[in-house]
Amino acid sequence: MGSTEDLDYPQIIVQYSSGFLISKVMFTACELGVFDLLLESGEPLSSDSIAACLGTSTTGMERLLEACVGLKLLAVEVTQEGALYRNTEISNIYLTKSSPKSQYHMMMYYSNTVYLCWQHLTEAVREGRNQYERTFGISSEDPFGAMYRSEEEMSKFMAGQNSVWSICGRDVLAAFDLSSFTQIYDLGGGGGALARECVSLYPNSTVTIYDLPKVVQVAKEQFVSAEERQIAFHEGDFFNDSIPEAELYILSKILHDWDDDKCKKLLAKVYKACKPGGGVLLVESLLNEDKSGPLETQLYSMNMLVQTEGKERTAAEYSKLLEAGGFGAIQVKRTGKLYDAVLGRK
Repeated sequence: MGSTEDLDYPQIIVQYSSGFLISKVMFTACELGVFDLLLESGEPLSSDSIAACLGTSTTGMERLLEACVGLKLLAVEVTQEGALYRNTEISNIYLTKSSPKSQYHMMMYYSNTVYLCWQHLTEAVREGRNQYERTFGISSEDPFGAMYRSEEEMSKFMAGQNSVWSICGRDVLAAFDLSSFTQIYDLGGGGGALARECVSLYPNSTVTIYDLPKVVQVAKEQFVSAEERQIAFHEGDFFNDSIPEAELYILSKILHDWDDDKCKKLLAKVYKACKPGGGVLLVESLLNEDKSGPLETQLYSMNMLVQTEGKERTAAEYSKLLEAGGFGAIQVKRTGKLYDAVLGRK
């Protein structure tokens, strides 16, 4: 039997161990405004120029830029005057604030909130509950009360969710032909990005965003203009308040926040309010039936452990929840992207 010296150090362990470091490099470059500066400059810049513009140390900025080149977030050209840096296409599209598909706000939410909760993943696994109390010193009994602990935090969360739907929204809404549904309620619709995609794809529809009063207020002030007349709002708590009648209800990334009992109660309530012939569209990241992947969904499920009361599920598990709520003729569509679609009919 060979000694441990005979074994190669597995590269996959190196990659997994450095995952946290990789994320923080990207988050820090976003937070400092590296990608925005390079986009606005219109030309490659030296590390000294970037450091001077952003008010950082020259040595720290040089190392950050080199790491971003290694991650293919920046490109470098070495000239007689020294190294000059520019954005790659992926950074221009996804990491600059001004891009329509910017993921900047999601990056900042992960960096400043999600990662802090993940510092207590060991405790979350031991205890089987979210870690808001240990992380922020606030009650974890109401996950969204913790997530929305300040208007600033709530606004960041909503902006982050909007950025997700800017790149994934059309895929899940086009998974099924929803053109026959003209009266739609988006339960927990937040900042309205998915509603906006919906009325764009189905111009004969109107979408009402049903969310907590403070969420609706921020959405009206910051995210949805009064000119967007196909989008309306309804203030309320859909667990405790009545749900108005509609033809289709969208629950995007809602059920994964809650345990099975709460999901069944909500779906039964939706079924009761739903018009005959109507339906409910679940938008979630689906696990394989044997739960062997996808890795992204498995990691999302870990995040549900540290931040919510819920988990990610398989298509069969969501189908059972829908059936328990009264829905039938259930269809599942995997989009091949981050989120998938499940449609149940009344």
